[in-house]
Amino acid sequence: MKFEQYQQIKAHALAACTAAGLTYGEPKQLNPILLAYIGDVVFSLYVRLRLLPTSGQVRVIHDLGSKMVSAVMQAKAMEALLSDLTEEEAYIARRGRNTKSIVPKSASVHEYRMGTAFEALLGWLFLSDREERLEEILERSFVIISEAMQKKG
Repeated sequence: MKFEQYQQIKAHALAACTAAGLTYGEPKQLNPILLAYIGDVVFSLYVRLRLLPTSGQVRVIHDLGSKMVSAVMQAKAMEALLSDLTEEEAYIARRGRNTKSIVPKSASVHEYRMGTAFEALLGWLFLSDREERLEEILERSFVIISEAMQKKG
C-alpha cells in the first residue's frame, strides 16, 4: 500500500469516528482479524481486572497479565473450550483460526492460529452483545490459563 493511499484510508477512518452512532454492521460478517482485534482488548481488560486484587504491584500484574494473554495460553484455553462451543461459536472460531496472518516467533503456527480463533470468538461475543456467554467463556478461560501457568511453574 502506498503512503498516500494509507493516508486517505486513515483520514476516512477518522472522519467515520466523528459520525453519529456506532455502526459496524453484523458482527458475524466482520473480518475475523477485526473480531480478534476487539477480542484481544476484551480479554486483556478482563485479565487485568481479575488480577487487580491479587497484587498492588503493577509490575506483577503486568508480568502475569502479559503471559496470560499470550497466544500460547489463549491456544490452551481455546482447545479446552472447543467441545463446548455452539455451532455458531465454532464457525466464528474457525474463521478466526483460518485467517492468514504473520506468526510471531513466540508461538507456533498452531498456537497463534488457535489464539486468533479465541480472540475472534471473544470479539464476536462482545460485539453481538452476548454478555452472559462472554462472561462465562472469559471466566472459564481465566481458570484454564491460571491452572496451566501453575503447572508450568
